[in-house]
Amino acid sequence: MCTSPAAMLWPFAARAQDPGASGSADQEPGEIGQVATLQGSATVTRGNPGKVAALRVNDSVYEHDTLATGPDGVLGVTFDDQTTFSLSANTRIVVDSFVYQTGGAGNAANFNVAIGTAAFVASLVAKTGDMKIATPSATLGIRGTTGVVEVPTGGAAAGGAPEPKIKLYADANGHVGQIEVFNRQGGRLGTLTQSASAFTLAREPGGGVRAVPFQIPPGEAARDRGVLQRLRASHAVGQRMTTERLRTRGQNRGGPNQRTPQRQGGGQPHRGGQTHPDGVQHPGGPPNPGGTSRQRGQPHPNAAPRGGGGRNKRH
Repeated sequence: MCTSPAAMLWPFAARAQDPGASGSADQEPGEIGQVATLQGSATVTRGNPGKVAALRVNDSVYEHDTLATGPDGVLGVTFDDQTTFSLSANTRIVVDSFVYQTGGAGNAANFNVAIGTAAFVASLVAKTGDMKIATPSATLGIRGTTGVVEVPTGGAAAGGAPEPKIKLYADANGHVGQIEVFNRQGGRLGTLTQSASAFTLAREPGGGVRAVPFQIPPGEAARDRGVLQRLRASHAVGQRMTTERLRTRGQNRGGPNQRTPQRQGGGQPHRGGQTHPDGVQHPGGPPNPGGTSRQRGQPHPNAAPRGGGGRNKRH
């Protein structure tokens, strides 16, 4: 769908970033993902108590991070298994947990879309383990596919508030996976298996939720195509970054260190990378199908309650 990710991403480069702010290319063990693309403003809340910092391209992402975009923000984040999320404006998600090991049997990831529109390309965790996305009223089981989750203000609350929407789309190569929808008690509400199929999550009088199939209107489908273009372009950039991140991690493993957001009103400094003529920074290297995030059972740098973040220790 996007034949030239670099050409498409020029509006989504971090135009406000200082090219001279790039730091070293040293990896920070314990990170599970990285900011691939950014337009406008976005923040991360991390630590206990949580500290808020502005995000920049190349910034690390950790377990328990809360990622949020501003009214002008579009954020692309790619994780170690090459799963990519694209957050539209006024969107907030929490990385509840993430475990990925190449060839591992215990791979798992849990994300929480609290509000806004989050599109995703699910990759190796969804294919080799267990990937879930929570919303305020339902939980989604992701089985290797592309999707869009919309959680409007008010969620599925009563009183005529807009209902959350779950949409399944084909991957860039035409493959279609599936999205299983469960209520918060674990009961199955339905499964999406066809591209461009969708559910609304409707609140029932007794307080329950049901998944109601609906036909995506033409105008909404056109808007989703733009969302998916941004997602796939971010995914292409993020794959290259993931390759470099995992390669460098293997070369620079170190002992435990503390890490917290370092700039007042800012995220972590840039790590080095090549700058395209279009202004988008991306490290070199071809896509790699996977890498190691952390071993199950090891303490994680951000082991703290969801939403508040955790301490960031290198290990």
